[in-house]
Amino acid sequence: MGIPSPPGAPSRRLPAAPESAALARRFVRSVLDGVAPEVADTAELLTCELATNAVLHARGDFEVRAWAGEDRVQVQVSDGCPERGLVPHDHHPFACTGRGLALVEELAPSHGVHSGADRKTVWFELWPGPTAPPTSVWETVPPTGPTVNVALIDVPYALYWAAQQHWEGLLRELYLSRGAEALTGVRPQDLTTARDAGNVVSACMTASVRQETPDSSTLSLLVAFPADAAEAVATLRRVLDAAESAAQEGVLLSLPALPQIRTFRHWLLDQITDQLVGGDPTAWTLVPGAPDHTPTELAPWDAGEVEAAGVPTVAADDLNRIIAVSASAAELLGWSVQELIGQRLTVLIPEHMRNRHVAAFTSLLLTGQPRILGRSVPVPALHRDGRLIPVRLEIQTQEAVDGRTVFVAHILMRTAPPDPPDGPPDGPPDGPPEDPTGDLADDTYPTRPEPGPVRLPTTTAKSRRASVDRAALQRLSLLADTARALSSTLDLEERLRRACRVLLNQQLADWCAVDLLDEQGRLERICIVHRDPLAPIPRALLGRLPPLSEDTLGALSRVLRGAGPLRLTDIPPPEEAHGPLEDRQAQLFDELGADSAVLAPLRGRREVIGALTLARTRREHPFAKDDVLLIAELVRGISLGVDNARLHRHAQQTAERLQRALLPELPRVEHLDLIARYVPSSTTAEVGGDWYDAFVLPSGETVLVIGDVAGHDLRAAVAMSTLRNMLRGIAVDRGEPPGEVLRQLDRAHHTLNPHSTATCVYALATGGGADGSWELHHSSAGHLPPLLTTWDGGTRYLDGGAGLLIGMDPGLPRATAHDRLPPRSTLLLYTDGLIERRGQSLDDAMARLRRHTAALARAPLDVFCDELVIGLGAESDDDIALLAPRPAPPAA
Repeated sequence: MGIPSPPGAPSRRLPAAPESAALARRFVRSVLDGVAPEVADTAELLTCELATNAVLHARGDFEVRAWAGEDRVQVQVSDGCPERGLVPHDHHPFACTGRGLALVEELAPSHGVHSGADRKTVWFELWPGPTAPPTSVWETVPPTGPTVNVALIDVPYALYWAAQQHWEGLLRELYLSRGAEALTGVRPQDLTTARDAGNVVSACMTASVRQETPDSSTLSLLVAFPADAAEAVATLRRVLDAAESAAQEGVLLSLPALPQIRTFRHWLLDQITDQLVGGDPTAWTLVPGAPDHTPTELAPWDAGEVEAAGVPTVAADDLNRIIAVSASAAELLGWSVQELIGQRLTVLIPEHMRNRHVAAFTSLLLTGQPRILGRSVPVPALHRDGRLIPVRLEIQTQEAVDGRTVFVAHILMRTAPPDPPDGPPDGPPDGPPEDPTGDLADDTYPTRPEPGPVRLPTTTAKSRRASVDRAALQRLSLLADTARALSSTLDLEERLRRACRVLLNQQLADWCAVDLLDEQGRLERICIVHRDPLAPIPRALLGRLPPLSEDTLGALSRVLRGAGPLRLTDIPPPEEAHGPLEDRQAQLFDELGADSAVLAPLRGRREVIGALTLARTRREHPFAKDDVLLIAELVRGISLGVDNARLHRHAQQTAERLQRALLPELPRVEHLDLIARYVPSSTTAEVGGDWYDAFVLPSGETVLVIGDVAGHDLRAAVAMSTLRNMLRGIAVDRGEPPGEVLRQLDRAHHTLNPHSTATCVYALATGGGADGSWELHHSSAGHLPPLLTTWDGGTRYLDGGAGLLIGMDPGLPRATAHDRLPPRSTLLLYTDGLIERRGQSLDDAMARLRRHTAALARAPLDVFCDELVIGLGAESDDDIALLAPRPAPPAA
């Protein structure tokens, strides 16, 4: 306890009254008369903090003792309540309590606490000179008397810090409020019990957390609580609920808890109460209906994940200021990332909706009742140039390690954003960014910690002992190699196989497995990779897995609910598995061998999307806790790769479904076989402007159309659909030759879409020849010429009737050409994706197409088309559309 106090050291006994803090200050000032002013000022400040703690928590007379030696100053504050130990807090800048001990720790090089049988003394020492001993740290006093261990499973530690800070703030305000009993119904004796119970819970939890290594986003703790604390903790829950109701009604200044914090607080206090009287533990991940406790929210908020997000994402704090933004969101809205940081969120909201946004956000903070959290809300976003962009917002909350709640919004496009009237901007406008709110953030506004892996507060004992340079090169190499593996192919399963091989090649494990959840919640084991390429992998271990159980505490089930990464040092045998899913996991360990394992959740944007299992088979080299830290970093990148691949695949499938929905059903025409094919691009997730069409006019003629609108996005698809429908209407209404129909189409298109172009072949096919031949009248607007392939393999391009693209000059006349289609010949109408290749001339591409069709001249028409797509389309990175009519031979 520092140096012992000298005999006769000045002291003063003070009552547990508010004015005692000021009296303690004046006493210390009088004792330190003649000491350097800066030392005396610091001693006076810290004494006031310790005296205030004694008044608030010891609630009895206390003694202040102070003296000055030749080289130091020491102050002691003693009370008669050793059972009420200190509750040190981590340095959370947003906490409303716990700053007194933090000040002592920050300003006094040496400090501590000593507890005896009937007395507790908190002390600090100050040195006037530069020679001071190493800074000490607070030690948490364990509870005295009998204790009971309470198992708290899958505790999201960031959520715990937020809940603790909130309930301490509520209790502090209740204590300081005049007439608290009349306002809230809380009796003074219950408030006293609740405050003591809150301190006990905080102290016991802090002591337990500090013995843990921060190796995952959740912790499973065995916490020693006083055996007789159940009733006091139940009182704490009731008092906090009463205070919460008062806060919601505006009776207290403290804000009510947000839903996930309130639900977590109930779970934590109920677990302590129930287990102290003999109840069984329930993991947080198994709590039914906890709002916003989807697995993504179990991990502490990390600005780096927002900045790296492929989906446009914006994060704001409870002051409605932007604290992180992804590059894709900034680009979508016309800003740079640096310009948006620190601005109010209203800079992205249209003026007519700002009051509504502020009212809704304020209502959430004042009532704690969510209205839009977790929902997809269609709203317009404000572009920097004033345009409105229709989007959907998906808003969720996450807790940061400093106790803040962060609001994270994912921005999903509803349609393609409109260009400004004079075309898309080349870049952000010159000059400083405008702030429509008139409240541009100060450059010094503290927004967020540096991006990077999230860690538990550095006050944990094992964190302080961890070496920051442990395997740094291995970590960097693994992260880089894993990122390359995940970006080396578009095939999701192959991505995961390559990422697993990287982990195994770096000796991180002997084998690994990846399980993924689909959109319906079905679980499938996608791949198993062994470090020994000759090791057999039973096929029975792969494929569909049993559904996730609602009540099992097995490791895989917990991880799929967001816990972990979890380290298993004792692999249970198959006969000890609980439930079908855990039985399959036990079979995996049994078949491939495992002495230790790590199971890590793969977290997507809003939910867990799967699990990674890493196993080591050698008993002499099990997984250590430091390995789990590295794996936690690696699974972030793997999760991002899986989530991005899924988003790309979903967008691609949506685009393909939309494109196919825009394509027609082919008519049945007597004596004319018709086959069409559409193949979307394999390298883009956007719809394109390629289309084909075929229909029969009232006159009996068969219309054949192939076309391509410039562009490869939703705007091109809309223009294609509009052009196709206009062409149908003109063709049916006018019944004119193809050249005239295309001229009318060009006029209409130029009027409605003056800035877009398109190519098109419009043809009329008429049968009736005695030999089975058909007559073809056709006109082309800048499109590749149709290719005619006869039954004997002869080929020629029908390049008559050629003209300019649609949209170039609607006033020019267009020609109509005439050709004969022999029986069993094949006419191929196609888009450029079938033949054009980077680095190859168009003449060579067209010659190659002739060779392919000649070789397929006598193949069935569907085979003809499929072989062309396979033989020529495999190398294409563009959409492919083709339409192939074949006149049937005359009946014998």
